[in-house]
Amino acid sequence: MFALTNKIALVTGASSGIGRATAKLFAENGAKVVVAARRQAELDTLVEQIREIDGEAAALAGDVRDEAHAKALVELAVSRFGGLDVAFNNVGLVGETGPVDTLSLESWHETLDTNLTSAFLGAKYQIPAMIERGGGSLIFTSTFVGHTVGMPGMTAYAASKAGLVGLTQVLAAEFGAKGIRVNALLPGGTDTPSATFKTPEARNFVEALHALKRVAQPEEIARSALYLASDASSFTTGAALLADGGISINRV
Repeated sequence: MFALTNKIALVTGASSGIGRATAKLFAENGAKVVVAARRQAELDTLVEQIREIDGEAAALAGDVRDEAHAKALVELAVSRFGGLDVAFNNVGLVGETGPVDTLSLESWHETLDTNLTSAFLGAKYQIPAMIERGGGSLIFTSTFVGHTVGMPGMTAYAASKAGLVGLTQVLAAEFGAKGIRVNALLPGGTDTPSATFKTPEARNFVEALHALKRVAQPEEIARSALYLASDASSFTTGAALLADGGISINRV
């Protein structure tokens, strides 16, 4: 049910954290994977790790805010493996935080371009390639921030990630008849290099916000991405899937 045998998948933000864990899990379940991030060395290591488990992978470093890079990733999937069936647009940036009156316009644009505009550019080229294959699964990494919880100081981050849910809904409605499923994955706090908890005290605070009283490991979020990528979610589209450890419902 969760197999991705003979599927071609694209994963952005794959050099570490959720993206890296997901790329490896997709490969373990049979997918041929194109991985993207800014750091070529980390991508090369990931490709080698995937090959060590008898998987197939190709890497292309670049900036997801660059339309040429979005196009090149799809072209690599098509030329190297024959098409595209799954795209996990996972790149994300918290960006500058603080009261809105202190937020610079430059930081606002950087966060929205990284989190939201990059998703639009990905979809622009990924969807036509999926249609050529008869359908596919498009996934965006959003968050509970700005969806179920408003967290002070996270104006740009919340706006960009909430925008992904709107993008998800419109694309799901627009391309459902062509076999394209589009969903947003909303993780809770996750133990990644980019996590905002940098001290034991900060980590304890973030863990306490969750009903499960802990943060996720990247592999746990990757399993939710696998669900959305696979036929296990064949009747799921336009959804904002919470994988947030209960942070959205916890009040204690």
